[in-house]
Amino acid sequence: MRHSKRWILSFGLFLLLFSLTAKAALTIEINEGFDNALPIAIVPFANSNNSQLDVATVVAADLKRSGQFKPLDSAKMPAFPTELTQINYDRWRALNMDNMVIGKVSQLPSGLFQVDMRLINLLRKEQVLGKRWSNVPQQGLRQVAHQISDAVYQELTGKRGAFNTQIAYVTLIKAAKQRFYTLEVADADGFNAQPILKSTKPIMSPSWSPDGKKLAYVSFEEGRSKVYVQTLGDSKRRLVAGYPGINGAPAWSPDGQKLAVTLSKGGNADIYVLDLNTNALEQITRDRAIETEATWAPDGKSILYNSDRRGQPQVFQYFFDTRDEVRITFEGKYNSDPQISPDGRYVAVVHGGNGYHIGLVDTQTKRFEVITDTFLDESPSFSPNSEMILYAMNKNGRGQLAVVTMDGRYSQTLQVKNAEVREPAWGPYSAE
Repeated sequence: MRHSKRWILSFGLFLLLFSLTAKAALTIEINEGFDNALPIAIVPFANSNNSQLDVATVVAADLKRSGQFKPLDSAKMPAFPTELTQINYDRWRALNMDNMVIGKVSQLPSGLFQVDMRLINLLRKEQVLGKRWSNVPQQGLRQVAHQISDAVYQELTGKRGAFNTQIAYVTLIKAAKQRFYTLEVADADGFNAQPILKSTKPIMSPSWSPDGKKLAYVSFEEGRSKVYVQTLGDSKRRLVAGYPGINGAPAWSPDGQKLAVTLSKGGNADIYVLDLNTNALEQITRDRAIETEATWAPDGKSILYNSDRRGQPQVFQYFFDTRDEVRITFEGKYNSDPQISPDGRYVAVVHGGNGYHIGLVDTQTKRFEVITDTFLDESPSFSPNSEMILYAMNKNGRGQLAVVTMDGRYSQTLQVKNAEVREPAWGPYSAE
């Protein structure tokens, strides 16, 4: 009878967890925007099909989230053209619109879809971009919408968009005096969240492989920290670091062949580099201080890490060719968890002082600037185009995610209704 009650309790907790995680979708709240965002009209696409997705709405939301654009509310549009010949340029210019996106979604005889889009310069009265996607399944329409957003963003800003990318994060649900952790992967706008790993023990430090096909992470499922690498396509995973003591903070090398990890198997927390092909391990740091949270420079020639060898956490850089180590943060008494932007220009850190916020070091000018004003900020992660930073923070006593532009002028919050969310990692561009 006792076993039956225990089974019923366990089954009930499972159902509760399943119910809560099934609703654990990220929602986005725009906090601050640019006053000089570029006005643009994303006209509802003609939809001669059974598609259940409003492509134009997804594109408008993407561009608005970038902070660079201010899409016109469809309720204020004077018309809904879907072809060039239907555009009355004077009416749109009267609304101070410089650019317009029109398009259509058509269902093919096969049941698949064809998506056409045009970007129109209303000042020059000409099409500046046109694209077509054919044989798109229903479930692929959202991805096409993100690709349209990327194309428009690049055409109008000169910089590659990052809307058709993914993010990883860990959700935490507290229920019936237990904690339920889930490592999830979602589109960059929070949609299509998919659980990768569920556990009643902490999951930490997800790190994307450069090709976006694998995640390295730390799991405490066996009672202590171990580092795993998991393939997203088939969910196969491999234990890569289960040494005595701490196994933490994995970070992929740019070529995807090595992981930088923090290990304490020598009695002290130090940075090691693990060759994933040979399992060979190279110790990088040997100071008696705590050294952790390594990240690779984009050229793979150095790593940045956090060390308290000066009595306070600061960021240092180690060069593989010379074995030289140099300190790169000097502002304040606390700078940790370094992340270098994909273009190599900036280093984001968690800066302690008046609270904990995200600070940014310009590697060219050496200028340091705090760019967030939220609470208990941690785990910064750059977008693959180096335009925004995803990070974790605490709001109203709950862990949430936030995205901020490099100048701190635009931000948005990503939250899960029934859970806390933390440990974010913005994925790379997928291979074309």
